[in-house]
Amino acid sequence: MLHLRLLVPMDLTAQVLALLDGNVGVVNVSVVKGAGRSPAGDLIEFDAAREVGDELFAALTDLGLDDRGAISVEQVDLSLCRSSREAQERVPGNSTDAVIWDEVETRTGDDAALTATFLTFLTIATLLAGVGIVTDSAVTVVGAMVVGPEFGPLAAIAVGLVRRRGLLARRGAIALAVGFPVAMSITACATWVAQESGLVSDDLVELNTQTEFIYTPGWLSLVVALLAGAAGMLSLTSRNSAALVGVFISVTTVPAAGYVAVGGVLGEWSQVWGSALQLLINLVGIVLAAAAMLWTRRWAHGRRLRRSVLAGQTAHQFGAAKRHPGLLSGIRPETRRE
Repeated sequence: MLHLRLLVPMDLTAQVLALLDGNVGVVNVSVVKGAGRSPAGDLIEFDAAREVGDELFAALTDLGLDDRGAISVEQVDLSLCRSSREAQERVPGNSTDAVIWDEVETRTGDDAALTATFLTFLTIATLLAGVGIVTDSAVTVVGAMVVGPEFGPLAAIAVGLVRRRGLLARRGAIALAVGFPVAMSITACATWVAQESGLVSDDLVELNTQTEFIYTPGWLSLVVALLAGAAGMLSLTSRNSAALVGVFISVTTVPAAGYVAVGGVLGEWSQVWGSALQLLINLVGIVLAAAAMLWTRRWAHGRRLRRSVLAGQTAHQFGAAKRHPGLLSGIRPETRRE
């Protein structure tokens, strides 16, 4: 379930309440007249099944509530309420499969921001990969994969492409374009210091038996990237964050960047080019697969909407549904016209 808290201008209160009353997935509605001071208006709180969340947000923003009022959303992990259980049973579909596009865009936008935290995590991950390379430690390389934050910007690019959000796609691209060179430059400097101190060997080829997969890309590298991108986007849109750890471990973006930095300092140019190709394959493959998964989920949502229309909705309701995808799935049975 979702819990929504609205600050509504008084002239919009009746329209908002009518919208909520006409949705089968909305329960536990409460209104406090004149409770809002900044912005001024009425306070409306209610619970909603996750399956109808996307259409509610679209309808509320169409009323201008995001500009003139406020919309706050919280995830309800536990709701001991009969009306909530009945609402979840009435709405079609499953909450795990429900996609709330505003949530996806907000989450990927936050994860794709070029911040000091993002640069620090990426640098630490690349340094860990460098240590794993010079020590031939697959365990350390896997640790670097988990620490790496690069999936956030990649997901943002995919969402930006599918949802036609140019700013979001650019934000992700900038984070990658700046983050990887910075992390690789710092790793290269650290490698040079370690080499001058005699802490690393100059011959990585003989040393790397456990980590040679980093600089030997092939068709299977592309397959892994595609599968990881699809799984990552599915996890992101279904709020199943546990699966993201497996995605991080399966792709060799950070290890490949680390090998480019380390191998460049130590003069292993054949491995450097192979690692650079591995990095490119993984970045492109993840974005393409993530975008394909996102498009597929949007297509499935539209197909469910069309089935609702064919089930006997009126032309007026269909017009509303085209403005708010999924709206028809939340219309109460008593409001339908035969």
